[in-house]
Amino acid sequence: MEKHVALVLLNNRHVSAVEVQKVLTSWGCSIKTRLGLHGGVQNACSEDGLLFLELAGEKAEHEKHIAELNAIPGVDAKLVALTLK
Repeated sequence: MEKHVALVLLNNRHVSAVEVQKVLTSWGCSIKTRLGLHGGVQNACSEDGLLFLELAGEKAEHEKHIAELNAIPGVDAKLVALTLK
């Protein structure tokens, strides 16, 4: 059994978040679980953010979307494959 997750680090969230959201929206049903984290509260939000995505579907499609995310300035995305032995 193999599971794929994506880790996405955002810098300058107020700039990169809109473009990241467009890419994530295009993934449609490929995102099973999404968790977004950033420091700060209320008026002191952090400019950095971290997304954890549990993915469904084919690895080739995930790699394509990871490349789209990495093309956005201030974004570092990685695809991680986990296998049970």
